Amino acid sequence: MPHIPLPGHLPGITGLLEYSKHTAQPIRVLTQFLLRGESTLTPGERELIATIVSHNNECRFCTAAHTATADLLLGNTETCEIMKQDIDAAPVSDKMKALLKIAKQVQVSGRAVTPEAIAEAKVNGATDLEIHDTVLIAALFCLYNRYVDGMATVAPANPEFYQGLGQRLVDNGYNRLANGYDHLKQNQPS
Repeated sequence: MPHIPLPGHLPGITGLLEYSKHTAQPIRVLTQFLLRGESTLTPGERELIATIVSHNNECRFCTAAHTATADLLLGNTETCEIMKQDIDAAPVSDKMKALLKIAKQVQVSGRAVTPEAIAEAKVNGATDLEIHDTVLIAALFCLYNRYVDGMATVAPANPEFYQGLGQRLVDNGYNRLANGYDHLKQNQPS
């Protein structure tokens, strides 16, 4: 049960963002820019960063949401599951493997990022901007994970909920839906 009254039809981060639209607006803008803005990393690759950080932070809601989104963007359900178990076995480029390892280090602590991890990313073709954005995305999802879990938001058990959420994130990015979320009241999570 959430620590504060949140809209029952909006579990996880969505309810928190609706609860405080003033704080939500800059968070949404930053997230949209980092995960859907112009980048040499694909939206699917950036969702992998969100997924690995959320998975390692044990945030059920964010892990399920970003796994579903990455799966849709990548066109398969294997990459995320393999990556969660063993980054080196994931069917992604060596550059992406190195960036995902940096993201995991950020998840532990900003000071856990090693010069060796940065050098490995550069050797595998990562640009300074890609390294920067990886660290910033990882740090942002640490914030999201702690926000979602720190407020004890609801994490639906039904995988279909996350498929719908993933599709909304693919279709609309991280922008608030123009007409809000009242239409979701009929589809309350189980």
